[in-house]
Amino acid sequence: MSVALGAEAPPFELPAVDGQSHSLDSYAGYEVLVLVQSCNHCPYVQAWEGRLSAIAVDYADRGVRVVAVNSNDADSYPEDSFEEMQKRSRERGFAFDYLYDEPQAVARALASERTPEVFVYDRDRRLRYHGAIDDSRDETAVSQQYLRDALEALLAGHDPPVAETPPVGCTMKWRG
Repeated sequence: MSVALGAEAPPFELPAVDGQSHSLDSYAGYEVLVLVQSCNHCPYVQAWEGRLSAIAVDYADRGVRVVAVNSNDADSYPEDSFEEMQKRSRERGFAFDYLYDEPQAVARALASERTPEVFVYDRDRRLRYHGAIDDSRDETAVSQQYLRDALEALLAGHDPPVAETPPVGCTMKWRG
C-alpha cells in the first residue's frame, strides 16, 4: 500500500555522499522537494539516473531540490553500500543529493515499492505526485515526462496533470 496523495513528507536525518547529514528541515527553503527511492545496482535506476540529474540541474534555480534516497539492504546487495554510493556519485557526477537510509525508515514511511520511485512534495511538504520519472526506461522512447510535468504545474501554482503513475523498476530490497 503506497502513501496517499496529500500525506506529509516523513521526517528524516540521513548521511549523504557529500559527507554531511541531511534532514527534512535541510530542504525547508525549497518550493518543491523531490524524494526518489533509489540505489546503485538496479538497471532501471541506472537507466534513469542521467535524466534525474538533468532534472535536478534544470530546476535547481527554480526552487526545486532533488534528493535520492537509497534504502536497500546493503548486506544482501553490497553494491548498494554507502561506500559504493559515494563512488557512484563521484563517477557519475550526480547533480542531486544522495542519502543513505540504512535503517530503511524513509522507505517504510513512504511505503516504497520500487527503485526508482518518485515522491514530489509541495511547499507545505504535502505529497502532490507519486510514481515514475517518465513513461519509458528507454530515453529515446519517452512520450510523457511525468516528473517534469508535475514540477512545472506545481511551480505555476497548479495541480500536476497526472498525480499518480505506477512506479517502474526493481523491487525494494528489504532486510530480513
